[in-house]
Amino acid sequence: MTPIMQEKHGGPAWRCAALAVAPVVGLITLVSVAWAQEGGDPSAGQELYQSKCGGCHSLDSNRVGPAHRGVVGRRVASAPDYTYSAAIKKLGGVWTAARLDQWLQGPQKVAPGSKMFFAVADAKQRRDIIAYLTANSPTGGTSSK
Repeated sequence: MTPIMQEKHGGPAWRCAALAVAPVVGLITLVSVAWAQEGGDPSAGQELYQSKCGGCHSLDSNRVGPAHRGVVGRRVASAPDYTYSAAIKKLGGVWTAARLDQWLQGPQKVAPGSKMFFAVADAKQRRDIIAYLTANSPTGGTSSK
């Protein structure tokens, strides 16, 4: 690594941190993919996403809610150019399939004071929506961009 790159990226410590984090992110994504594939149908999820979520969300544009492409495996409250509520910013962590399932069951239970009030009561519909979101995340499968 050149001296300029060491200064910009923090040198050897930066490389060690990156090497330590990469397997964790990969594992989280693999677990999310496996969870979503347990009965989740991305095609059905696309229709459900458009009908239930599409009024406030889009895969590629921030609307009332943040853009969702790449949400599975993404840090909470990290979609570019979206203003998150304090409640979401406090959550921390990463959006996994299991965490999205919990979120969709009752956003106000997970983060009281968040902007989202809509819940999806049906477990199969949640699995389908999450399978669709997983398929549109970096290692989740084929992206329908």
